[in-house]
Order: sequence, then C-alpha cells, then structure tokens
Amino acid sequence: MSSPSGYSDCRGSCGERWRGTASAVSDHLDLAAAVERHVRPGDTIHVMLGHSRWTAAAREVVRQFWGSDPGFTLAMVSLSSLGALFFRGGLVRRVVTAYSGDSFPTYTPNPVFQQGYSSGSVEVEHWSILTFAQRLEAAARGLPAVVTGSLEGSSMESNPAYARLDSPFGPLGLVAPLVPDVTLLHGALADRAGNVVMSEPLLEGAWGAWAARRGVIATVERVVDSIDDLGHRVRVPAHRVLAVVEAPFGAHPGGLYAPGLPVSSYGEDIPFWSEAKAACRGDLDAWARAFVLEPATHQAYLELIGAQRLEGLLERADPGSWKEDASAHPVPEGAPVSAWETAAVFAARELRQVVALHRADVVLAGAGVANLAAWVGVDEARSKGSPVALTAELGMLGYRPTPADPYIFNQRVFPGTPLLADASSVLGMVVGGPGTLAVGCLGAAEVDRDGNLNSTMVPGGPFLVGSGGANDVASRARACVVVTLARRRRLVEKVGYVTSPGRNVASVVTDLGVMRRLDGVLRLAAVPTGDASVADRVEAMASSCGLRLEVAREIEELDPVDPAEVMALRRYDPERLFLAGG
Repeated sequence: MSSPSGYSDCRGSCGERWRGTASAVSDHLDLAAAVERHVRPGDTIHVMLGHSRWTAAAREVVRQFWGSDPGFTLAMVSLSSLGALFFRGGLVRRVVTAYSGDSFPTYTPNPVFQQGYSSGSVEVEHWSILTFAQRLEAAARGLPAVVTGSLEGSSMESNPAYARLDSPFGPLGLVAPLVPDVTLLHGALADRAGNVVMSEPLLEGAWGAWAARRGVIATVERVVDSIDDLGHRVRVPAHRVLAVVEAPFGAHPGGLYAPGLPVSSYGEDIPFWSEAKAACRGDLDAWARAFVLEPATHQAYLELIGAQRLEGLLERADPGSWKEDASAHPVPEGAPVSAWETAAVFAARELRQVVALHRADVVLAGAGVANLAAWVGVDEARSKGSPVALTAELGMLGYRPTPADPYIFNQRVFPGTPLLADASSVLGMVVGGPGTLAVGCLGAAEVDRDGNLNSTMVPGGPFLVGSGGANDVASRARACVVVTLARRRRLVEKVGYVTSPGRNVASVVTDLGVMRRLDGVLRLAAVPTGDASVADRVEAMASSCGLRLEVAREIEELDPVDPAEVMALRRYDPERLFLAGG
C-alpha cells in the first residue's frame, strides 16, 4: 500500500506533457498543504458525495480551521453525523443541503444540527437530492437555471434560488446555479496529471467538480503513472483539479467501490459512523480531538483506526460478506410483533396492489421501515411473476438487497446491480420519465389529510432531517405508498412544513388501518381483522389520529399479520434497528 500521506509529483515528464497549460497540472503538496493553499476563509465548500460519503480532505479542513470562525458555507447533499464537526468547530455560517441527520445505525435527527439551526448560528437552505444536484449542474454548464420537476407544492418553493413561471412550453420550475469555490472529493484513482477516476453509483454526480470556481482538492486511493484504457472511468479532468493527494482509505468511514481498478474496494465502517452519532450526543469535543484534531496526518489517522479494522472493511466489500452478519445476528423468531412491523407488513401488501394496478416497472423506497416494506413487497411481487425492480436515488436500478443489512445504500449489492448511475438518472429519469413507470414507498415524521409529508421541521418544535430524495419521488412518481404509525403526532390535520407534496400519494398505511385516495380524498378504507366490531376498529384508528378522518363507504378487513411476513422483514433487519418499537 502506498504511503497515505504521499502526493503525486507532477514534475518531469508530466510537466512536459502539460507544457503551456500549467493550470492543468495539480499542485505538489501533501494533504495539509493542499488544504492550506486552496481553502480560504469565507469559501463555499462543496463536499461531493457519491457512494463514498466522506473524504480525508473534509477532515483536514475541520482540523485546520477548528475554532477559527472562517465563515464557510457548506454545500453537502447529506451531512450525516460527521457534518456535525463543521458545526461544533465553528466553521460554518450557512449550509446548503438535502439531509441534516444521522444515517447510522438509524436515520435520526442530530442534536448538533438542531441546535445550530434553532439558535440561528447556522443558516440552512433546504433542497431535495435532485434539485441540489441540478443546481450544481446549472453552475457546471454555465446556465442561469435548469428545469426541475421537483419542489412544486412544497415549502421549498419559497427558496430564493427556485422559481416557477409560465413559458411557451408550459409551466416550468427552475433552480439557479450553486457555485462552490472549491470542491472536496475522494476518488479511486488518479494519474500524475490529476485526472480522477471514480466509480458509479455517484449520487449527486460530478457536477460540483465542474462547477467549482477554483477547482477540486481530490484524495484518491492511489496515484499512477498512466490511466490508459480508463478514459471512460474519468469523471474529473486534470484541468479542474487543484491538488490530488494519495490517501488510502481516504473515504473512511465511507466505503469505496473500485471494480476493475488497481486498488481495493472497501465497505463502510458502520460502527465508526455509530460512534460519531453517539459523540454528537455526548462529548463531541473529546471525540473530535481524538479522531480529527490530534492526528496531524492521514497516516496518523489510519494508525489510530488500526490495521485490523481496515482489513475488516476490505472483507466487507465482498458481496457474500453479509453471511457473517447473518450468523452474528440470527433472525429473532420469538420477539413480539411490533407496531412498526405490523405497519410494514400492511405496507408491503399495499405496495404489491399499487404496483399491480399501475403495472409499475420500478419501486423507489425511502429509508428505514418504508425501505424494508418495499423490499418485502417487491420480493413477493417478483415471486408471483411481476418484473418490477428496485431502484435507489444513489444511482441503482435493479439492485437486490442482501439479508442482515437494512441499509438502502448497502455497498455489497453494487457488483450484482445491472445499472449503476447517479441521482440525476434515477430521480430525474427513472422516476417521472416517460419510459419508466415508478411507484414510491415513503415514510415521514408527519402526514396530513392531503397526503403531504413533513420530514424537515415542526414549527415551534424540533428540526427533523430534511427531504433527502423524498420530494423528488413524491413529486414525480406515478403513485406513492406512505408507511407510518397511527399516532396523533404523526397523522395531523395539516403539516407545518411540506417537505413532499401529497398529490401523488395513493395510500397511507399504518398499524391500525389503511387510508386510500378515493374520489381524490384520502379515506380510511381498511382496518385489521379483530374481535371488535368494524365500527370499533374504525373508531380506534380515528381516535389515534390527529386529523379529521374521512371514512370510505365500505371497509376492507385486512388479514392478520402472518409470522412469515414478519420474518421476511426481520431477515433484512435482524437487529430490528428500524422494526422495533412504535
């Protein structure tokens, strides 16, 4: 393995190659010097997220600027737990994002982001995943705006960088450019000129690398003399790269997928992500000192992580490594069925009906319980002959989830996925495009009587997490199934913030009943079988809601939850990280 602190030297033959175009040659610095030279106070810093959720360059920015109040704007499509370092270290005054929450071990609000936003110390601008990428695309293309099919009918319509107008071609939604000063990213490989090789799936894509005013600081697993025959894998050309630093495991705790390249793939360090989440609820300063501020080099950071742990991440990249997780976490057969499991079983059934009704080609699932319900629903539909496939905003179409791993962006499924692309392809074309009929399966903290979803904020209450890709799916899918619990705080008369519009919501599925859109209105149409009268079961649902419940003329009785249906869910989430409770 090359020295993690090594830096590609572009002198000599490389310099001859680029004679007369010196701007195309990357700087000759180590990681600390690259950040010191190319990141300036007041910058808009874009941390580019593909399937790798982090870069050593982001950690180095935090290390150098901690406590110095540099007044950064952070553009990062998903902050996750490590984004909290920019807040705690006083680095940011403004954030542009689609998701401000934890991702591991479960998707949850993060108290550091909540405090920053509620205190006003950090201003936040909310977007969806697709519109975040489209704003970078507008900047990369040098356009005043690009057209989007997302955001209409949501609270994000009020963003200054969004406009809706009439045109000769019909109504248009437009998003303005998002122009970073510098983009930080991690790639698999680079040559000594600075051409960066990256592998799909790429979530937001490489738009930010082309959009950045000054250019890119790239960390890579390895710098090589030549990338002959790999031109189709280059996503960032040398003239856009300010510095390229060789940093093995530079995506840690994120993973890296590098098929067919002279570097090794490795999986995500989920325990490390979970430790970062816990630190956000404990002594984040001490954790930051240990893992960010005190390791002066990337090599020192890797030594702190330890060779054994890193070796385990290499093993986790094996598509069959889920079997070890399954052995370590047997599916619990005797645990009582939770409210979430009941709701997920009903949602999987409902999803199969909606897929059949619309003859859907694909299902895009939201995170958490909605994801598990979709997996089981699609499994069952396919077992009965449906060709429906799963797709995900990371940039996957046709992926097959593995047992014992409930995470929607499980990197072990990449090798077996027939199409790997990016969010622009999935959210902008697979979902909503004329060639593919898509159904969504979503969750939310709040759902109102019109099917509007809120996963962003409760007015006068806490900040939640943001849209992620939910707005894009809800805006453009043919139909959406929403899974939640029948609770007053979840089923409300009117959401205080519309993260995702409800116009395409066909069903709202809960543990106590299913609401379906009938004659344009969401009405209670089904309740679980039980000993009480149908009227009493309808009343049980109505009394559990915070909204005025419309009731259909005829009420279907849902078959009891079968143990096999519960086990199908638990097979994917044996630790019941998402399925427990309610």
